[in-house]
Amino acid sequence: MSHTYARNYVHLIFSTRERHRKLLAPIRPDLWAYMGGIAREYGIHMLAIGGTEDHMHILIGLPPKLSLAHAMRAIKANSSKWMNENGHLFAWQEGYAAFSVSVSNLANVTKYIENQAVHHAKKSFEEEFCGFLVRNGIEFDSKYVFG
Repeated sequence: MSHTYARNYVHLIFSTRERHRKLLAPIRPDLWAYMGGIAREYGIHMLAIGGTEDHMHILIGLPPKLSLAHAMRAIKANSSKWMNENGHLFAWQEGYAAFSVSVSNLANVTKYIENQAVHHAKKSFEEEFCGFLVRNGIEFDSKYVFG
């Protein structure tokens, strides 16, 4: 086959190290924009980005030439460096969660990501994250997930 055809949409969730509340509202628009620039540099299509003070969600279109692990390393390392260079003692958690998204569900996931403040008025990050793991059939032990 002379061409590669792929549509790899992924919903990613990750938090700040030890869930420190470092993603304050005034810095978020600049951080989101910077992360969008990192994505473009790697050929990643950033469809949605959002979060709260201690975690974030992104919805990406991952190009077939780039592994998910490489994409996450690039986004997290470069955005962490940017945060530190801009006066914020900052680090992301080591891991992340990644869930595939069908084309038919992109609008729903985008809306969910854009409305994080609404979701977290009712549900903690821990409840939300465990819910994602359960809905996606991922077995886990919460003592390892959160700490």
